[in-house]
Amino acid sequence: MRKLSMDELSRKSVTEFKQSEKFPFVVVLDNIRSMHNVGSVFRTADAFLLQGIYLCGYTPQPPHRDIHKTALGATETVEWKYYQTTTAAVQQLKNDGYKVYAIEQVEKSIMLDKFSIDDIDRIAVVFGNEVSGVEQEVIKLCDGCIEIPQLGMKHSLNISVAAGIVLWEMVRTKMGN
Repeated sequence: MRKLSMDELSRKSVTEFKQSEKFPFVVVLDNIRSMHNVGSVFRTADAFLLQGIYLCGYTPQPPHRDIHKTALGATETVEWKYYQTTTAAVQQLKNDGYKVYAIEQVEKSIMLDKFSIDDIDRIAVVFGNEVSGVEQEVIKLCDGCIEIPQLGMKHSLNISVAAGIVLWEMVRTKMGN
């Protein structure tokens, strides 16, 4: 085995990325504290060609060196919008025809491995604050909640890890259709 060079990876330019067809997925960040988590989600959204990211509440916004440090340029490729409240963002997404799901542990949540996006054209997923999770008032507006199965003692994941897991599963599923 040999590690591939940057030229062999066929990376898109910023222009090529912006012109590429995107997966109809939007990530909503509900009051995320860490700029590194925000940057990581931008990088994941770029990797999976997602439609965009909605930054809500006190979630930090680009440009900022700490976001850029983790995003590695993805803030230049991934479209993003800011909303003062997550409820406003979710209401706008629903008005635009998106099904909205919080990534949260709640009564009657759907386990990620059981969640199907076969009949969903446009989907938004809400990731919550590192300590308190997705706000209850946001959960009430959602079409449902998706839970990542966890088997150990800790039943929480870093938001950037959770985003990578959920978004890959959604992209992998859509690519298979």
